[in-house]
Amino acid sequence: MDEVTENIPARLPDPATIEAVLARLPTGADEAALAAALTEAFSGFPFSTANIDDQYWRDTRSVIAADGTRIAEYRPWMEAELAKDNGDIGALWTRLRESDLQISEWHGSSVYASAPTGPGAADYVQIRLGREVEWRAGPIVNPTYRPWGKQELLDPSWITHEDMSDDKVIAGPLYRMVGGAGSGVVHVRSFLTRRARLEREKREAQRPEMERRVVREVTRDGTIETPFLELEPDWFEFAPRENRFFQDWEESSASAERVYAHWALDIYDYDDKGTREVGFVPRPLHLPEEKLGVGEASVHFLMDRVEAIDSEVGVPFGWFFLMTHGNRVEPEVGQAIAKGLRDERIILPDRDARVLLRWAERSYGF
Repeated sequence: MDEVTENIPARLPDPATIEAVLARLPTGADEAALAAALTEAFSGFPFSTANIDDQYWRDTRSVIAADGTRIAEYRPWMEAELAKDNGDIGALWTRLRESDLQISEWHGSSVYASAPTGPGAADYVQIRLGREVEWRAGPIVNPTYRPWGKQELLDPSWITHEDMSDDKVIAGPLYRMVGGAGSGVVHVRSFLTRRARLEREKREAQRPEMERRVVREVTRDGTIETPFLELEPDWFEFAPRENRFFQDWEESSASAERVYAHWALDIYDYDDKGTREVGFVPRPLHLPEEKLGVGEASVHFLMDRVEAIDSEVGVPFGWFFLMTHGNRVEPEVGQAIAKGLRDERIILPDRDARVLLRWAERSYGF
């Protein structure tokens, strides 16, 4: 599915318009209001939203007065205050600990907005957002403990996020776009095409090296050298795990459901020392209560359990994708069920059996 170009919209929702939509939403707007606003702004994109039960804190902090008035960005303000005392941290601490100045911080959780662009598993656009509040995080300095270094002062360790409560909120909740240029607004099929192309290019660049590589095996009769590509003839045809995830969804019973109704994609796209790193980690929106491992369980017991998991998360063959993620279903479960299929002790729908056996032969995970 990495070369398919159909169902790619001519124009994706653009960040500037998305930002304008978010700015018009009233404080505290829920996810239904967010989806409706995005759908109205982008004709042909019927958006739905999903949240992830996570928490994050932005490293952007402000200095605020007792009445909540924002005075300045925390870090440059603190550096300027330290300069007033000629770098004397003790003098700065003595001066500021008597003030009523406080630090504010932004706290958020992840929200994903998605809309279909076609019938295929990867035919949709995903927007990554944060639903954030600004809150009074703590005093401008620790009133009982003197910081001993500048870094400790600039990165306030005395703030404890466990103290957050509604009465300390001074702004929000509001929505904000998060992620970089390659991960904030993503057409998933286009992303998979790019992911596969970059993998091919990386491996093709290694062709001279791989053609020279040999695998040495020491035997009683001496050393046997076998060209690496004889042992791995499809090395240049490697399919990234991201592409396989969507291929498996589309070719299994799970295709009855939309991917984005059950999974969010934590997408990354960045340069690391001249190397392009592109991929995603799928994040489940629904999890079974109990984790499933093999232990001493029979394959028939495992089949009963994975069927129960499918019912619990609302996706046929959903247990398989939880297994590739490693959350709640261990990979050994998939291997055990695949063995049961090969031994003709159990059955699965033909399409699911093909996907599972293909995975068992060359497994992948996130």
